[in-house]
Amino acid sequence: MTQGPVLIVGAGHGGFQVAMSLRQLGFKDRICLINDERHLPYQRPPLSKAYLKGTGGPDTLMFRPEKFFADQKIELIGDRAVAIDRTAHWLKLASGTSLDYGHLVLATGARNRLIDIPNASLPNVRYLRILDDSEDLRRRIAASKRVVVIGAGFIGLEFAATARFKGLEVDVLELASRVMARAVTAEVSEYFQARHAEAGVRIHLGVQATAIEASGDTVTGVSLDDGRHIPADLVVVGVGVLPNIELAADAGLPVGSGIIVDEHLLTADPDISAIGDCALFKSPRFGGSLRLESVQNATDHARCVAARLTGDDRVYDGMPWFWSDQGDDKLQIAGLTTGYDRVVMRGDPARKAFSAFCYKGDKLLGIESVNRAGDHMFGRRFLPTDRALPLEHAADSNFDLKKALA
Repeated sequence: MTQGPVLIVGAGHGGFQVAMSLRQLGFKDRICLINDERHLPYQRPPLSKAYLKGTGGPDTLMFRPEKFFADQKIELIGDRAVAIDRTAHWLKLASGTSLDYGHLVLATGARNRLIDIPNASLPNVRYLRILDDSEDLRRRIAASKRVVVIGAGFIGLEFAATARFKGLEVDVLELASRVMARAVTAEVSEYFQARHAEAGVRIHLGVQATAIEASGDTVTGVSLDDGRHIPADLVVVGVGVLPNIELAADAGLPVGSGIIVDEHLLTADPDISAIGDCALFKSPRFGGSLRLESVQNATDHARCVAARLTGDDRVYDGMPWFWSDQGDDKLQIAGLTTGYDRVVMRGDPARKAFSAFCYKGDKLLGIESVNRAGDHMFGRRFLPTDRALPLEHAADSNFDLKKALA
């Protein structure tokens, strides 16, 4: 069991979960949660969906009220970590304060990837990652008529659906040949592209923004590489994220496309762990190393680290799952489908409820479900077993998937 204070850098899903799990597991020493935002720790998924659409205040997103942290003796420190002294076991904060640690958990998350085109820094060119971004966009949506969304990934399409719901004219630009191309099968892409089109969203594939058009500081549109110009008074960018690895790198810890950790989520320093979006972790289940961006990954990482710090050391072996709410449709994904070579459909896209079972040979890699929560929950239970599911059973809606779990 770890001796001495545990410092957690980052108060997102992963950081909060480490602190809470440590107390639940009986950890008695000091816990400090370093939070560089002005809000109490909060849920992030609603920021591009329900929260952006609604009228509720920030309190509706908070994991727990302030009293919870006081009662649990979890110290919330509103500051930013700027340096690690690994020899002295000190964490230096932007305010000039230094904190000593027995173990340090880096849950530094990721930041938006920025676009580099003319006028990209104008006030009405926005990104969506944190609560302040969502609050800002609420106001700008109310004052706008036409929005161009750059990027047709989860965040871009979730925002597009919300903006359309709010009555804006919406154009989505995507460099790839289909929406969500890096995340889902062609079958699921096709369905969501059609659904957004039905809602009045215009999607432009195989194009790239070359400039933000403006009159002074006012956005007037977006220029494309095919010569077209799309009018807009608001531009929202969602072209991926970059992991926040600088704190670790400056401390001499190995980094790559994330902070490098082993299968126990430990860095090269046995007194420092890294979890969540910032962690490039070794995965015995999938082979090689992975960096995943999801609530499940962050919270399961957190529980694994908290268990280790309280005496239950284990290999991290979580089964990834993801979701995205777009308009009236819910997309849920269980597993990782990289390398699939065949798709078996279950259900009917025409009825707005189906799943794509993704296989490599005879091995089921993952399940992408649209408005079929039962298939998704089956996947989350079945995939960790590494059993075989015959393709004909996956395709047969009359086959009871529960039998495969027996």
